[in-house]
Amino acid sequence: MPLLLLGFASILWFYLALPSIRSAAAVRDVSARILSDDRLKPGAISKMAAQVADRPKLKVEQSESVRGEALILLRAAEEATGKKPPDEVDREVKTAEEKIEFSLSVNPTDSFLWLMLYSTAISRNGLDSHKIRYLDQSYIIAPFEGWIALRRNRVGLAVFPILAETTMDKVVSEFAALIDSNFVEEAVTNFESVNLAERARLLSSLDRVDRVSLESFAKKLRRNGLKASVPSVEIDARPWQ
Repeated sequence: MPLLLLGFASILWFYLALPSIRSAAAVRDVSARILSDDRLKPGAISKMAAQVADRPKLKVEQSESVRGEALILLRAAEEATGKKPPDEVDREVKTAEEKIEFSLSVNPTDSFLWLMLYSTAISRNGLDSHKIRYLDQSYIIAPFEGWIALRRNRVGLAVFPILAETTMDKVVSEFAALIDSNFVEEAVTNFESVNLAERARLLSSLDRVDRVSLESFAKKLRRNGLKASVPSVEIDARPWQ
């Protein structure tokens, strides 16, 4: 009899938990596709965001699920921009920001969410020294995370003059790592966005970067009409190069 009751209890638990399991799986799938920049069906994000917003908080939350929900709410807010009234968009951004903060309370070592918290916070209330700490934290946790660097480096360079010196060093090293990993197009775009003094500092960090990648970087700069002395690279001035 005890075994029978235990078996019945297990079946009942699974039956009751099944909707939650399915929901968590859907959140993981959608958030993974968001991070991969996959196209989703029109309305899919807003529908999922509505489900996430209505879900009651649990006493114990899984960091992966909460993270996924934060990403879904953030993407929904981004998609709403320009389509909904500004006050409604602001409410959605605020909801996403709160979910990101909650996710970071569950897992404070999520470098990407620190970056998203920074971006979301300044979009709502502007830039200040307190919000810069979110960006600092992202770099402290994962200074050389390739897929994060693709999004983060341009963000760091946009506020480069007001960063702490240690964070500046990480931004510069991250820029060099982009070229070394052959993300040349992204590096060129980031390089073009900064002033001459900052360009000089970025160039000074390239002495250990892969030579082939450096040459690609230098050639791309030249095609874009930018003159820059890239370390260890001499570009032929002939127009067909």
